[in-house]
Amino acid sequence: MRIVFAGTPEFAVPSLRALVDAGHDVVGVVTREDAPLGRKRVLTPSPVAQAASELGIDTLKANRLGDEATAWVQDRAPELGVIVAYGGLIREPLLSSPAHGWINLHFSDLPRWRGAAPVQRALMAGEQELGVTVFRLVAALDAGDVLTRGSTTFAPGTSAGEALTALSASGTDALLRAVALLAEDPEAGEAQVGEDTYAHKLSREDGLIAFGSGASAEAVLAHWAGVTPEPGAYALIGGDPIKLTELRPLDAGLAAAVPADLAPGEARLVAKRAVVGCGTVNAAGSAAGLELARVQPAGKPAMDGAAWLRGRDGKADLA
Repeated sequence: MRIVFAGTPEFAVPSLRALVDAGHDVVGVVTREDAPLGRKRVLTPSPVAQAASELGIDTLKANRLGDEATAWVQDRAPELGVIVAYGGLIREPLLSSPAHGWINLHFSDLPRWRGAAPVQRALMAGEQELGVTVFRLVAALDAGDVLTRGSTTFAPGTSAGEALTALSASGTDALLRAVALLAEDPEAGEAQVGEDTYAHKLSREDGLIAFGSGASAEAVLAHWAGVTPEPGAYALIGGDPIKLTELRPLDAGLAAAVPADLAPGEARLVAKRAVVGCGTVNAAGSAAGLELARVQPAGKPAMDGAAWLRGRDGKADLA
């Protein structure tokens, strides 16, 4: 099938490569313009732009899909448009330009978690079985008929970055099945059924982990997972932020050693490891908590959490 592909970040690249490897004729790629990256703010092509260059596919770089993008796509006469995390809206007349319209690989079990940050919000809500949905693009947000689905179960504490990487690989199966389905039946698709929820884009404030709130270790770990690596998890010490690069559930031995008087938000060295208290008590009667595996104090490089605590006489209060 003749396909125009639209996508930008790294987790859209497996879909582009899968379409090419399956023998589809990807006649063009639309991606966002080069963006400044790194401390020196060097203009850098998007991961999808780099992949398209390697594959020898004509590429349009545009942050807005207006008349120029519409004409560019129409010139290539695609049968189908495929979008995976492009980062912008497709409106008419571009929406209707491909013969079979556009389909979108979305990283949630629609209609749950429509919007910009489905994986992140699902993890923050404590969900461990995460879905992918390929659906027909329509004017309403993430509301079109569903073609195919898939799902993957993740262990507690799997970060959003890790989950997106895994889903971007496994989601290619759902995408290829959807393209094959449309080739057989151009009218295929079933209406979404169920309660819809919205996955708002994350802000820096979403990254604040309030250990002192009394939230359970499971809830804190889920929050941390959803905001890692972006926008990044952090706590406050005396008003100053400290990045929480890696949090881990306590293993059985460490959990048994945690003193019962460890308060929520209190960090101590326990069996030479850094543990921060959370808001529940485990079955053995010890305070529940999480291991501060790696942290990054303000203005310093990331370091082992135990080493950081030793430099503070073995204790700290994380608000």
